[in-house]
Amino acid sequence: MPDPSTYRPAPGTIPDTPGVYRFYDLSGRVIYVGKAKSLRQRLSSYFADVWTLHSRTQQMVTTASRVDWVTVGTEVEALQLEFNWIKAYDPRFNVRYRDDKSYPYLAVTLDEAYPRLQVMRGAKRKGVRYFGPYAHAWAIRETLDLLLRVFPARTCSSGVFKRAGQIGRPCLLGYIGKCSAPCVDRVSEAEHRQIVEDFCDFMAGKTDTMVKKLEREMYAASDELDFERAARIRDDLGALRRAVEKQAVVLGDGTDADVVAFADDPLEAAVQVFHVRGGRVRGQRGWIVEKTEDLSAGDLVHHFCSQIYGSEAGAEAADLPKELLVPELPADVDALADWLSKLRGSRVTIRVPQRGDKKALAETVARNAQQALQQHKLRRAGDLSTRSKALEEVAEALGMQTAPLRIECYDVSQIQGTDVVASMVVFEDGLARKSEYRRFAINGATDDVSAISEVLRRRFARYLDSKVELDELSGDEDVSRPGIDPTTGRPRKFAYPPQLVVVDGGQPQVNAAAQVLLDLGVDDIVICGLAKRLEEVWLPDDDFPVILPRASEGLYLLQRVRDEAHRFAITYHRQKRSKRMTASTLDGVPGLGEIRRKALLRHFGSLKRLKAASVEEIAEVHGIGRRTAETILRTLNGEAEPLEPGMKGEAAQTDRAAGPAGGTT
Repeated sequence: MPDPSTYRPAPGTIPDTPGVYRFYDLSGRVIYVGKAKSLRQRLSSYFADVWTLHSRTQQMVTTASRVDWVTVGTEVEALQLEFNWIKAYDPRFNVRYRDDKSYPYLAVTLDEAYPRLQVMRGAKRKGVRYFGPYAHAWAIRETLDLLLRVFPARTCSSGVFKRAGQIGRPCLLGYIGKCSAPCVDRVSEAEHRQIVEDFCDFMAGKTDTMVKKLEREMYAASDELDFERAARIRDDLGALRRAVEKQAVVLGDGTDADVVAFADDPLEAAVQVFHVRGGRVRGQRGWIVEKTEDLSAGDLVHHFCSQIYGSEAGAEAADLPKELLVPELPADVDALADWLSKLRGSRVTIRVPQRGDKKALAETVARNAQQALQQHKLRRAGDLSTRSKALEEVAEALGMQTAPLRIECYDVSQIQGTDVVASMVVFEDGLARKSEYRRFAINGATDDVSAISEVLRRRFARYLDSKVELDELSGDEDVSRPGIDPTTGRPRKFAYPPQLVVVDGGQPQVNAAAQVLLDLGVDDIVICGLAKRLEEVWLPDDDFPVILPRASEGLYLLQRVRDEAHRFAITYHRQKRSKRMTASTLDGVPGLGEIRRKALLRHFGSLKRLKAASVEEIAEVHGIGRRTAETILRTLNGEAEPLEPGMKGEAAQTDRAAGPAGGTT
């Protein structure tokens, strides 16, 4: 275990200026990034008596082997650089906001000719307006079901929309009045866009305007004795009011704000955010984060704003509200507000509510945070200690001096030697690290043993190459990002070695893996195998396996690692097998070359969808004419004659002779 005093900078060498600092482990990997108004004061705190530090900080400084820093001119520059480095390095000891799910949004695709209302998750894209986030997708669909009576906008996919236009009949929603059916020209493009814009105005908080408009139309229809139309508008008003009731006003002044609250203990913190737009609560989000050091509420606010808004606001500035209501102001509140204002394009205010409705709402959010922390502790009671216990049990069973903080597991998937693939999964601190998963396509392997040998040889040869390159770069004074490829700016693949390698199999696979590492000269990595039949743990050159108790946390951890490697490998194998079978089926189509086969698969996604398509739909693919489309369907349905030598060129010439309908270039 490294001693922090061995890499402590010499007295007087740390500048007393704003900057950003990085701690590295023995492999040159960045494990922590921080910023400071005064680098000298901040870094000195890490080299005090180790036993006076926070437990996670103790682990960090004793894992690190060196520290460096970069000075900047202002706190805003330091904040920006800290965010960029955390995003680039993903340091294991920094606070990580992970909530184990992707929150759904109600999205309006304004960049399309006929905008669509839909549930959307994941990264945001330009030209799409988002409302939310919502806790559940069903909440969005429930709201849409009420509002489509009043705003009958399109909700169908592009394929359904195109097909309805081709056959001249709308879908069910068009018949029951919940879609204006622009696919069959019941409304023009301009009329449909106006419906969508009215919907966006309503979702943005302009509800009173729409209610008054419908009331005027209802009374006008009643005066004209058109009672049927007046009744329909009355029902629309009822649906509109029910939708409004689901989004009750909490702030009467129409505030746009995010209300943030924390509940924490020495190891973890629960974060809750209420998104208030137009005075109404539009959504709620929550996180559970591990505290890497003794953080105050102001420090948590800093980490929250820099990570959450920094990663999302660039894609959609509307996500950043005008106001942030927080329980405590961070020390760098002015710099933080300036940075967020720059991201949003207008002023962002960060303040602590003192009285009135905003303070009452902040107290409500705080109660939700406290309940979330309690539920997390009940649900995952002893989770951290359980993971530590599992790692300790594995280390003891395998005779390791320290717990394996990084575990890599390898599995092979094949069917009688065809489509042979392998997977590598990574677990760090007992948790899956999916960003570092890798998969391998294997050529020439005859069985699982030879496949395991090839995979490990490729993986650790790359590791040794990266190690040599890092050693060469370490002498260059201009290199400030060891472990990061200078050409791509991404972490170097296979640059970090595991403490434990697990292979799916018994003694033959383990011995083959050990021989590979011996040939490469890698002697500081422990290897074991986990056999499925009796869940036995095998070590190299041992005649008898290690038997772990069935109820042990160590065996459970090894099983999870092995099962994840198996899942990842078999998924890749199925993808390769599906592509090969699809390609072999289309190989027999006269006049269809590799480029057009790929175009068909990209367009339809699978052979099943291609087989279910019509001739007209297939002919829409670039490079596919009607005659070729007919031949494709006959071949897929078993009606075409086998392809004879020389037929490909003749069929292609026939397709070209078809003229513009052929679609060839």
